[in-house]
Amino acid sequence: QVQLVESGGGLVQAGGSLRLSCAASGRTVSSYAMGWFRQGPGKEREFVATISSSGGIKYYADSVKGRFTISRDNNKNTVNLQMNSLKPEDTAVYYCAARILRFMSTMRNEYDYWGQGTQVTVSS
Repeated sequence: QVQLVESGGGLVQAGGSLRLSCAASGRTVSSYAMGWFRQGPGKEREFVATISSSGGIKYYADSVKGRFTISRDNNKNTVNLQMNSLKPEDTAVYYCAARILRFMSTMRNEYDYWGQGTQVTVSS
């Protein structure tokens, strides 16, 4: 079993930055693809970003491309999401997810483990 714990959420003004972190425990996730998803008020959970097991390949939702950066440190068993130029529409609960297969996916039902989420609120 893998446990994922997100941190780093909070309240920020539009145009600001936040860095989310996801710490994995239970087993190493170095061979897993990892992803970030988010769920805004009254919305379905949506894909944000994913990274391959090696960290060499990354893919982003169009809505965050150029503003968000996903990274991982396999030595520390962590995944991060650097969020810049934040907009009010980025307000959501952000979830970290792990996929046992090393291939990336944008589909939430293809991830095997989930964290509890961290709230990000962007004020205008």
